[in-house]
Amino acid sequence: MINITLPDHSQRQFDQPLTVHELAASIGTGLAKAAIAGRVNDKLVDTSFLIEKDASVAIITEKDPAALEVIRHSTAHLLAQAVKQLFPSAQVTIGPVIEDGFYYDFSYPKGFTPDDLAAIEKRMYELSAQDMPVTRKTLSRDQAVKFFRDLGEEYKAKIIESIPANEELSLYTQGDFTDLCRGPHVPNVNKLKAFKLMKLAGAYWRGDSNNEMLQRVYGTAWLNKKDLDDYLFRLEEAERRDHRKVAKKLDLFHFQEDAPGLVFWHPNGWAIYQRIEQYMRKQYQAYGYQEINTPIMADYSLWERSGHADKYAENMFNTESENRHYAIKPMSCPCHVQVFNQGLRSYRDLPIRFAEFGCCHRNEFSGALHGLMRVRGFTQDDGHIFCTPEQIQQEASAFMDMLFAVYKDFGFTDVLVKLSTRPEQRVGAEAVWDIAEEGLRKALDSRQMQWELNPGDGAFYGPKIDFSLRDCLGRVWQCGTLQLDFNLPERLGAEYVAETSERKTPVMLHRAIFGSLQRFIGILLENYADGLPVWLAPIQAVIMNITDKQADYCQTLLAELTKNGIRAKIDLRNEKIGFKIREHTIQRVPYLLVIGDREVETNSITVRTREGKDLGSMSVEQFIKLTA
Repeated sequence: MINITLPDHSQRQFDQPLTVHELAASIGTGLAKAAIAGRVNDKLVDTSFLIEKDASVAIITEKDPAALEVIRHSTAHLLAQAVKQLFPSAQVTIGPVIEDGFYYDFSYPKGFTPDDLAAIEKRMYELSAQDMPVTRKTLSRDQAVKFFRDLGEEYKAKIIESIPANEELSLYTQGDFTDLCRGPHVPNVNKLKAFKLMKLAGAYWRGDSNNEMLQRVYGTAWLNKKDLDDYLFRLEEAERRDHRKVAKKLDLFHFQEDAPGLVFWHPNGWAIYQRIEQYMRKQYQAYGYQEINTPIMADYSLWERSGHADKYAENMFNTESENRHYAIKPMSCPCHVQVFNQGLRSYRDLPIRFAEFGCCHRNEFSGALHGLMRVRGFTQDDGHIFCTPEQIQQEASAFMDMLFAVYKDFGFTDVLVKLSTRPEQRVGAEAVWDIAEEGLRKALDSRQMQWELNPGDGAFYGPKIDFSLRDCLGRVWQCGTLQLDFNLPERLGAEYVAETSERKTPVMLHRAIFGSLQRFIGILLENYADGLPVWLAPIQAVIMNITDKQADYCQTLLAELTKNGIRAKIDLRNEKIGFKIREHTIQRVPYLLVIGDREVETNSITVRTREGKDLGSMSVEQFIKLTA
């Protein structure tokens, strides 16, 4: 007798082994038809999987998040089948699932063209419309090598030869195509209804540049056409919102090969940067931080004492002068400890909160550089809190108050939170880890917020909380972090005098909200496209005259707005007012101020928004209040 426990905790008994599909059919024909895979004792399996003993079983349908990975894995095989039918000389290699889709690498020296890609996708849809079951069989390693070698698939045979001889391998067959795979796969290719081939790329065999260049085909697959269309729309929107395109349109910054990975800020872009820095400086003051500034480089011995020379050397820029070896700082932590170490600290002084707009440099690979999102020179809103173990919870809670308030001011209210706990390789006493983890848990729970446990993924020196923003397109950006460190203060000799007159090492909390200011600006530009909130816009208002007779009044108005902190500019060109309005609307200036004879006579302004809304005539004082 086999006992099957279902997700609702109900149980079913069977006299003999049965497949996942047969189990689904015993529950209902609708469920059997909808089944994509199964989960047996938390392991994802095919619907053909035979249940031979007591087990907990769930039927995977489109409603289960795991279904999407099965769909994508199976669509990669559908791609390979279509390629082999259209291009028989192409050899298959590997085809894994990746974020939002899949790819498959082929050996095809002639190379695929965009027209080939369209033909392959068309054949895939023709195949998916067929009633073509997907079946699984197992072979020994040597049998599998012979099977693929007999097919002329040398790359697949080489892959299998690298697998241990005692391992049993699974092969999946659909129609005229068989591939090596762990699975699971859909029971029939007609489950694959919504996919698209996205692009072609080159990839070296086994990732080695000394090997043959293969042809990589990228694709995406979804449960239904609506999800696919939504994804393609998000891609189009992401392309339109690319911060590098927005920067060019609004004249914000540029990059050039003379300084790879380093930003050349233009006046408009630097206005945004300064506005964010000024905003954060006020937050530092409000939340009890002391702003400091530390050197951009330090003797290499400091980085050896901190451990960065051992753990982070390949990412550090180095230089020499007068026979001394220096490293340009990749982060500010060791330097902040040096400031703490100046003078004798008492427990009464703690907590001490240091903050710095730290200018850091990291030797990123040139291929990884990506606009503002990945640069070699950047500024962190770097902060470190020195406190006692007993103060961890209150400092963590206060930091989160600050972080969520800041994110809200920038328009981000959907924040994902993860608590990462002690890893296997760690330093410090278990009792101290207990205090630190419990302090962070209490700080999270005190806010009655949702958070996810990420066990074993903490830093070697302490647990951490990571904060990620979800933007208007649903993309997730990890920005903020709070990390507890019992290691660095001890390595660098940080001490305070405890209430018992003993010398003790403080706990160090590493914290950041933006992370990199450059990257955060990139995120803002892509979230708002070219419509930044008024308070962040580099130019908040443009004053435009209708004729030359209003020029003097426009100059007076510009001076008044500038005096009141409004970032305004003037357009006195001899152009029609409609032309000026269109041009500055395209530039996404929040307010367009039109000045004619009536406005001069009444000492007023007529205000239009970049969205085309006419706010009518108002006094200068009213407009100043509007932009506040």
